[in-house]
Formats: sequence, structure tokens, C-alpha cells
Amino acid sequence: MNHETLVSTFWRDGFLVLHDFFDPALMDQLDGIIRRRFGDDPAFWHNEEFLTRARTEVIPWFPQTEGINEFDAIDDNEDLRKLSDAILGPQWQRLYCMVMFSKQGTAGQAWHQDCAPEQSKVHNLNRLVYTSDISAENGGQTVIVKGSHRHGLLPPGDPEGHFDDEVVLTPRKGSLVLLHGHAWHRVLPIVKGSRVSTNYRAVPSGTPADITDVCVYRNMRYRFSTSSVIEERTVVR
Repeated sequence: MNHETLVSTFWRDGFLVLHDFFDPALMDQLDGIIRRRFGDDPAFWHNEEFLTRARTEVIPWFPQTEGINEFDAIDDNEDLRKLSDAILGPQWQRLYCMVMFSKQGTAGQAWHQDCAPEQSKVHNLNRLVYTSDISAENGGQTVIVKGSHRHGLLPPGDPEGHFDDEVVLTPRKGSLVLLHGHAWHRVLPIVKGSRVSTNYRAVPSGTPADITDVCVYRNMRYRFSTSSVIEERTVVR
């Protein structure tokens, strides 16, 4: 694994996709735990205002906080640790492990940035693990605007519109996707079956632990800790 090339690609594009990064048997084990936890039709976790305004119908779960130790295997992966070292620098910190589950027929996730981009050096790193395949037939693909981590604030506008330079990612079982927290990205609607990804978020040394508490959408900024809209965003004509 050529870390220099991978790091250069990440900082150029704002994301990195590595297929077959994780052991298939581990993916099957974690996927089974996740699907038993959620079942076929779990209740939404966020309130109705968020679901309506954010157009983000995803149900989070934090398994490590419940003592589900099987998820520690990803944190212990030596190749992931070395790649995180190369991107984030010395003494980077883990934030949390968050499973994201989306039901069939749900909207996916509208365009957003996972943390505010006003300070370009202050950001999180999404380390997304896929325990099952994403496909165009089933929906749930990730769309990213290439290089947008360097473009500043996501502009107000259509939460599900299109941008130039957007790239559609179709991860499969065992894929690792690294995504800069300032990158403009969304998840397409889930047409068939359910969608699962698990985000092992991390930050460079010295970054506030609550860096992902405020998320930027095209129509608002939202604070998760208080379940509230903290800024309305509208198109200036």
C-alpha cells in the first residue's frame, strides 16, 4: 500500500475509495450483528423536523458505547491505523463508531458537510466501512463533489440537486471510503432492501471533540446535541 500516493489522492479529491480493504468474514460478522439489531422496520431516531428539513432518513447506532466489542476489530486494523496516521498526522484521535442504517423506500441523505468549513484546518475524517454491497439497482450510492473540501461552504439551494464534478461511488462489501468532513456529499434514495455503512470518525490532534455536532445542509445548519436548527439558509436572488 503506497501511502504517499493514497494521501496525495485524498487531499486532491477529498475522498479515497479502497475496495477489498477488510476481511470478508469480519464483514459478514458485523453485518449480521447490525441487521439483527435493526430488524426489518426500525423506528426513526431523529425528530420529524430533522427528517423533513434535512431529507436525511438514516438511523444511527453507536455499538461500542453498548459494549459490542466485535466492532473494535476495525479500530485495531493495522492498515487502517497506518493510513489514518498518514492523513491525519501524529496523535490523531478517534471520535466514535456510528452505524448508519437506511430502510427501503427512504430518501437517503441530502447534500451536506459533516462539519462547518470556515476553518479549513479544522475538520473530521469519515472512515466509512461497508459490510455489504451497495448497488445502483438497490440505490444508496454516495455522491461526492470532487475537490469540494477545498471549496468552502456548501451553497444554499436544492437539497437534492446536482453539481458539476459530482462523482457517484458504489462501495461493496469490504470497501473503505475515507471522506473529508468538509466535502459536499449526499446518499441517493434506497430503492430496494436496506443500506448499511459504519463510520469510524476521527480527527487531527487538537480538534474539538464536538466537531461534528453541527452539520451544514443546503437549507440550514443543524445542531444534533440540541436537535435544533441554528441557522436558516436561503438562496439570495
